[in-house]
Amino acid sequence: MKRIPKHIGIIPDGNRRWAEGNGLKKEQGYTYGLEPGLKLFRAARDQGIEELTYYGFTVDNCKRPKEQVAAFSKACVKAVEMIEWENAELYVIGNTNSPCFPVELLPYANRKREPVCKKGVLRINFLVNYGWEWDMKNNWASKEIPRVDLVIRWGGMCRLSGFLPIQTVYSDFYIVKELWPDFEETQFTDALEWYQNQDVTLGG
Repeated sequence: MKRIPKHIGIIPDGNRRWAEGNGLKKEQGYTYGLEPGLKLFRAARDQGIEELTYYGFTVDNCKRPKEQVAAFSKACVKAVEMIEWENAELYVIGNTNSPCFPVELLPYANRKREPVCKKGVLRINFLVNYGWEWDMKNNWASKEIPRVDLVIRWGGMCRLSGFLPIQTVYSDFYIVKELWPDFEETQFTDALEWYQNQDVTLGG
């Protein structure tokens, strides 16, 4: 591929719908979204992507039943533990003043992003208990995260759901109809192929 996006945003939607469709409780779906996240990370690394931003959960998601809140919080902690075993630079951002923020992730949260010096290191941003209003009211807490070239959303929904509004102002947006736990690497490579034909002018 000639045009590889430097920074890709990932919205992994459809865990609850997948769980219901497979005879499980809604909160059980989040566990099945962990392995897809790792597979996507490795596929992105192989393609030469420099940066990924995963949408963990939003401030608004915390309005869901407590069983679901506990489940997606636990999944975010596990995801960070899995990423730590990979060749990645991890940056977690979100509202740490809320009881919804997992205490296990506090050591990773809202730190200054240092330059990546090691060759081949993929930078991972993880939005945990993130909200665009929180971001704005905190002097754009996400301002160190660079512009997103491409956003890929699983689950068939065509909306950003508050995902980094400043960084996505000129992002291309690709929808995968399959639910996130049904991730296949071909879905990711199809998105990259689609991106080859987009006219990226940044308003110029």
